[in-house]
Amino acid sequence: MSYCLGADLGTSAIKITLCDEKGNVVSSIEKEYPLSIPFPSYSEQDPHDWVRAFFDGVKELAKGREKEISSICIDGQMHGLVALDEQGEVIRPCILWNDSRSEKECVYLNEEIGKEVLLKETGNIAYPGFTLPKILWMRNHEKENFDRIKTVLLPKDYLNYVLTGVLSSDYSDAAGTLVLDVEKKCWSKKMIEISGLEESCYPSLCDTGTLLGKVKKEILEELGIQREVNVYQGAADNAAAAIGNGIILEGECNISLGTSGTIFVNSKKYTYDEKGAIHSFYSGTSSYCLLACMLSAASSLKWLNDNIFFEKDYNKDQEKIKEENLGRNHVYFLPYLMGERSPINDPKAKGVLFGLGMDNQREDITQAVLEGVCFALKDSLLAIKRMGVEIKESYLTGGGSRSSLWKRMLSSILNIPLYSVTSYGPSYGMALVALVSEGHFKSLEEAKREHIEVKEKIFPEKELVALYEERYQEFSRIYPSVKSLF
Repeated sequence: MSYCLGADLGTSAIKITLCDEKGNVVSSIEKEYPLSIPFPSYSEQDPHDWVRAFFDGVKELAKGREKEISSICIDGQMHGLVALDEQGEVIRPCILWNDSRSEKECVYLNEEIGKEVLLKETGNIAYPGFTLPKILWMRNHEKENFDRIKTVLLPKDYLNYVLTGVLSSDYSDAAGTLVLDVEKKCWSKKMIEISGLEESCYPSLCDTGTLLGKVKKEILEELGIQREVNVYQGAADNAAAAIGNGIILEGECNISLGTSGTIFVNSKKYTYDEKGAIHSFYSGTSSYCLLACMLSAASSLKWLNDNIFFEKDYNKDQEKIKEENLGRNHVYFLPYLMGERSPINDPKAKGVLFGLGMDNQREDITQAVLEGVCFALKDSLLAIKRMGVEIKESYLTGGGSRSSLWKRMLSSILNIPLYSVTSYGPSYGMALVALVSEGHFKSLEEAKREHIEVKEKIFPEKELVALYEERYQEFSRIYPSVKSLF
């Protein structure tokens, strides 16, 4: 028996899933690491913390199986800038996906370079979360560090580099840099020129599942593994989550209620939104995809409970929400706690609680936060529909999907059925990629048939659909009314 490790390099922790060669989950583990916010709108991590957490997790999972671990496949948080010098050493902390310091660089890209040029070259416009604006920020504010850059990597690709010494990225992750020509699957020479770096600073590109190499002998010794281990190229976290949920075929959709909130739709045809509201990316299954991303989804509820209510039990106030108040709450929440990406692209946007009265209780605010996240996802769903893509149903994942109330709200607000599946998320998706690459399954479709089953179906409730449509129309008026105040 041989085993594979699928790993998901997230924003707060790395989750590693151990699977046997038949695709059965044997064990999983999470290892946390710190997040640094040195200034408002900044968000950074030390890549060495990722390595330590990964090594610690692998050591625990491999114990007793030192001769049986055969492969590793890692996905990761998108857009983060890991800058390496000529010796392959990290120059500065990684600037993360939810960092919005590069607002001025985005204005330069969108207005001076022009959105038309960006869309033509990459299929996307500039967002502060993307990698290229971060590179320009380094050039403008840390020139000494910028001049030392020999290689730019994305978070998961740095881990792969540590393991194998190979500098590489996959198309799904590279699509979020604003340097990739998504349609042609290659680095854009025009965007490389704009970045001010040499083409050699960008890693080679390959498909998810490509064999990168073997884990270095000295690292195998440190991990206590007593055989050669293949390392396969992983995917961007959203693409990995889609695979882990069985989103393999054309038109299949996955919605994530994680730290961020996303809508991911597979598409064989390349298309982009002329307004740039929706991201045109590449999936981990050799096809294109559309991705909408809101920055503060489940993290909005975490913020409310941790920072305002000082309540560790996230279900406590949800349980107090009365059935008769669903669709009738007159408290609204704009979930723009870290600015916003899809579909408004406004890094200056702020969180707003609107409509509070003396009669309101804590649970009304909790309800407003849950509904506000759903309304913001509906903004993106409608933007995707305006592109001619119809979403009739979706799979659902992320920590927020554990809330039965939140799922009911989301289904009725979006007016589509939502399916929860038996899945371990992105890390399991990467384990399946490794197993397919090792030949244990003929395809991801075969792996899906054997291991991923729908365990719950949530359907829109007719009365709530109507009530929430009225609430959504009111919600939609708030942001345009307060935008100038930000």
